[in-house]
Amino acid sequence: QVQLVESGGGLVQPGGSLRLACTASGFTFSSVTMNWYRQGPGTERKLVASISRTGATTNYADSVKGRFTISRDNTKNTVYLQMNSLIPEDTAIYSCNTLYNRNHYWGQGTQVTVSS
Repeated sequence: QVQLVESGGGLVQPGGSLRLACTASGFTFSSVTMNWYRQGPGTERKLVASISRTGATTNYADSVKGRFTISRDNTKNTVYLQMNSLIPEDTAIYSCNTLYNRNHYWGQGTQVTVSS
């Protein structure tokens, strides 16, 4: 079955960096666009970044442009989110997502907390 498993979250000080990873199984990873979403306290889940099947095209929410980088390694079935210059407003549960065979699939999420 389709599985998405995130890792790499944690507590970081403002200005710090984290790299999230999402490892996929149960489908042909290289055939799908991959997305990272986040949901902060008391807010709706929002799209943070997307990456095309080959990695040639990426898109970012305005709030993270220039600070976050999405990438993927199709040989490892893994998508990454490199987060730099973190600010408290980045505190959220981060989840990876994909649309496969007309169904949305989500990972369990990983908590990122930016605080001094």
